[in-house]
Amino acid sequence: MTSDNRDEELEPIFEARITPYRSLSRTGFFVLMSIFTVVNFTAGIMFYLAGAWPVFGFCGLDVLLLYWAFKINYRAAAAYELVRVTPVELRVRKVSHRGRIREWVLNPLWVTLDKVSHEEFGIEHLFLVSRGKRLVIANFLGPDEKASFAQALSEALWTAKRGVTRTPA
Repeated sequence: MTSDNRDEELEPIFEARITPYRSLSRTGFFVLMSIFTVVNFTAGIMFYLAGAWPVFGFCGLDVLLLYWAFKINYRAAAAYELVRVTPVELRVRKVSHRGRIREWVLNPLWVTLDKVSHEEFGIEHLFLVSRGKRLVIANFLGPDEKASFAQALSEALWTAKRGVTRTPA
């Protein structure tokens, strides 16, 4: 085997990076926090003028708690999964929001894709099954996205099982 053939074998058939969905952009977060702060500050001033001055501090605490909750949410968005299929291996890398890396390398010839579906909601869970062990994948995706991902991954696994085909030059 020459080095050229080896490079061709390692080219990915399929590669996907799956990240958690966040519907609120940074600009949206800034706008939301600004409006929430103004509303709470206005309510706090009204309570202060009415003689309930301790409530003013709790209004500020609400703003801080909301800010803290969003920061935790955005930090969790740093997690991702990387799924890569080549003719010789299926590699799944899961990286947590803290940077912890877990990686599995499987033989695509022995891997099957298992789905748990609900009649009303669609695909709920996807598993890679190899030698009796199951690995949960694509938890970040919604049911429709999981169906699309499962279709693409199934095709890639089928291609890997069929083997590399070459066209004559």
